Amino acid sequence: MVRQPSRAQWIPGFVIVLAVVIDLVTPADVTSAPLLTVAPVAAAPLLRPRGVVAVGLISMAVHAVLAHVDGTFGWRAGVANQLTLAAVTVLAVVINRTLARRDASTRRARQVAAVAQRAVLPPPPARIGPLTVAARYVPAEDEAMIGGDLYVAQATPWGTRVMVGDVRGKGLGAVSAVCSDIGAFRYAADESENLPALVDALERALSREGDRRGGLEDVEGFTTALVAEFAPDLSTVRIVNRGHPPPVLLDDRGRATLLVPSAEAPPLGMGGLGAWPAPVDTFDFPPGATLICYTDGVSESRDTAGVFYDAAERLPLLLRRRRALGDSTSPSQILDALVHDVRRHTGGRPQDDQAMLALHRETAPRPPS
Repeated sequence: MVRQPSRAQWIPGFVIVLAVVIDLVTPADVTSAPLLTVAPVAAAPLLRPRGVVAVGLISMAVHAVLAHVDGTFGWRAGVANQLTLAAVTVLAVVINRTLARRDASTRRARQVAAVAQRAVLPPPPARIGPLTVAARYVPAEDEAMIGGDLYVAQATPWGTRVMVGDVRGKGLGAVSAVCSDIGAFRYAADESENLPALVDALERALSREGDRRGGLEDVEGFTTALVAEFAPDLSTVRIVNRGHPPPVLLDDRGRATLLVPSAEAPPLGMGGLGAWPAPVDTFDFPPGATLICYTDGVSESRDTAGVFYDAAERLPLLLRRRRALGDSTSPSQILDALVHDVRRHTGGRPQDDQAMLALHRETAPRPPS
């Protein structure tokens, strides 16, 4: 059984005490036996089997004492109630074991899902050359740890290259497309001399995947993607945006700049509908800067008034707050603060899967170890 908070484990005892109080303040012909039967049932999801049995035995003992004090311990008001309490206790133990098996099955399923997620979407290395890297994946549903959002980062002969994307659709079809996207990126990132060639390779891979899957995916399967390449000296970052939310660049002072593409371009996988040039935009990436990339699960999160979350506006506030408290502003801590702030904005559960990637350039070179 999953352990419950300690306060909840006192609920069966509270029910027994309440039954005693009610029995003592009511006439002798009024019995609290029906309320006592609630105690072992309440214990079923909260305690282990021995605890459930103990609660049942205590309920039976309390009923026997109260019935004896009231002078009502006869066949109808005494033994029959004792048999009822015994039967309810047995039933509570059965419920307890059923819930325990279900909890164990759920835990195993979540463990399998976690392993599958790490296989499909492995976390990037904490460092890629001089870049510090952090990633977060927040599923919209706790039980569905694998979705259609993705991130990948790797060192290549032409500098560090990354991709953050969001596959259309859900379920196993989206997971298959994620695997195809990541596999294509890992190969093409090492082989393509420039970003246009890399994006073309991704386009061809998605087209082949759509042909294999057929049906609706053949005409409507696509992936919004942000593909970035850092110069070997990290002075600049070059970005191709294919229908994806623009990233946020934080400088060393915590000021945010939204890196909007110079021209709109459709998502990957829509080459069959026509050809659109995707510009390569170059941005300065000064020392101390952090590039924050995310999927539309962040940018399209809405509050109760329908207002979308604005990462470019909120991130500087989050950084100033952390610095005022003396907290760390590492890429990992920034993403943790972003996850918490988006959840606060939506008032609880995420409205869509969220994938986030943060890449930080140190202010000064690290001293040799």
